Amino acid sequence: MAAHVLLIEDEPNIAEAIRFILTRDGWRVSTHDGGSDAVEAVRSARPDLLILDLMLPGISGYDILTAIRADPATEALPVLMLTAKGQGRDREAAERAGVSRFMSKPFSNAEMLEQVRALVER
Repeated sequence: MAAHVLLIEDEPNIAEAIRFILTRDGWRVSTHDGGSDAVEAVRSARPDLLILDLMLPGISGYDILTAIRADPATEALPVLMLTAKGQGRDREAAERAGVSRFMSKPFSNAEMLEQVRALVER
């Protein structure tokens, strides 16, 4: 069965583009656009990989990541964080929160596939 990627991204065009890229490569992708209930979405979806936007309505990707790392059921989940802001301090904060990989928008299709494949051994 295909590995499952959960994408938490509030921008519909970006979410659809990522879903398309990954689905075409054989991944099973589900999307979620809310920040406040994102941790619950991760727990119920039980994905093999989480792609998490940094800037979400109502909550930051850092807060979601911190909650995921604090939960024994999800603490080892690979997390790829996306941000439109690629500044060093964002990267450092994400690393302190326990991110697996960090990617700045805009990104190429090849870059997205490379990161996802590196995080999930199929």
